[in-house]
Amino acid sequence: MCGRFTLTVDPSDLQEAFADYTFPAKFAPRFNIAPSQPILATPNDGKNAADFFIWGLIPSWTKDPSMGNRLINARGETLAEKPSFRGALKYKRCLILADGFYEWKSQPGTKTKIPHFIFLKSRQPFAFAGLWDEWHSPDGGSVRSATIVTIAPNELMATLHNRMPVILPPPAYAQWLDPAPQTPDRLLPLLQPFPAREMDAHPVSTLVNSPANDRAELVVPA
Repeated sequence: MCGRFTLTVDPSDLQEAFADYTFPAKFAPRFNIAPSQPILATPNDGKNAADFFIWGLIPSWTKDPSMGNRLINARGETLAEKPSFRGALKYKRCLILADGFYEWKSQPGTKTKIPHFIFLKSRQPFAFAGLWDEWHSPDGGSVRSATIVTIAPNELMATLHNRMPVILPPPAYAQWLDPAPQTPDRLLPLLQPFPAREMDAHPVSTLVNSPANDRAELVVPA
């Protein structure tokens, strides 16, 4: 799974890395983004413009918005089958912007888990494959939310956990963000483990365990 991630890059650097997309002119660096918090995502609405969504998918058809608390991740292998995701897979996909994420490694024989920070060796920002939806409340309000797609791990991530988020390569962005309805046979082949040789990881402080902690020291090697 993916339960925490970072977006610490300067907005101008993010714009340079994703030249075909537009982003808010200003946003604060985030070192510990947690579920139910705002995340920066580019939906497939044809505008190629990023905006803030709530992390945790609230399907448009649900009467219970707390359902989003259980849908922070979506298993890539079953997207086309699950009622919560199959409609979004066909119609509402997004790129979720990040420059790192965390995973907790179990310690054999103990209940201890050591947090690790995972990032690209290039230290460039990247995009998770995501799904989004818009939920309308009875009082007329609306919430746009998103979930991160996960798959089986690559060789690096397998040493930490049995799942990893889908990091899409740039050539896949256009197809994932195509506003036209898509079929699973066109989309599911895009959901591959990112090459382990291009990634790195190191243990970090257990301060990251609390979403209340959101500062630069969280990504420093422990």
